[in-house]
Amino acid sequence: MKLGCILMAAGAGQRFGGNKLLAAYDGLPLYVRALRCIPAEEFAGVAVVAHDEAILSAARAHGFVPVYNPAPEDGVSRTIALGMRALPEMDALLFLVADQPLLRRESISAFLAFFRAHSGNIVAMGHGVQRGNPAIFPKQFFPGLRALTGDAGGSAVIRAHKEALLLFEIPDPLELADVDTVEALRLLSDARKKADETEEMA
Repeated sequence: MKLGCILMAAGAGQRFGGNKLLAAYDGLPLYVRALRCIPAEEFAGVAVVAHDEAILSAARAHGFVPVYNPAPEDGVSRTIALGMRALPEMDALLFLVADQPLLRRESISAFLAFFRAHSGNIVAMGHGVQRGNPAIFPKQFFPGLRALTGDAGGSAVIRAHKEALLLFEIPDPLELADVDTVEALRLLSDARKKADETEEMA
């Protein structure tokens, strides 16, 4: 089974006040953390869709396919379409967002193993009843992804096929946390420190 990975790193970051993926978490830009959490050996191809040249250059350095998105303001559907065009003939596609700084490479590998055992289903990471990112779609759902417009993303396809969705339980809900604002980034850092301190005391 040929698995592809699309890292969606083209967001305009309007709520953040700039390109949030260039902001640092624990000393590393968010986009660097996103690139490093991808287990490249698991995929037949990895495409990184971005508007910023620093992100595209880093994608090249990792051996990934850099895909320039000239109009991120057109919405996530454009990023999805560009990524899918860059990775033809895949049996399934994993869609990653680039603003989950605590998502771990090991979690993605476990997620992929779960998908391989349920390869007819859409699989998303989740914690309890909370569905989050990433999500992986088998090829029978590609037409729905290609038909997306504006700022509609994979969630629209999931809502249309609720019966096909399975959740992969992630033990640490902080791995699912994304950051849309400077304040959210600060709060996530505080939450991680508090969780680490609690573990040390246990």
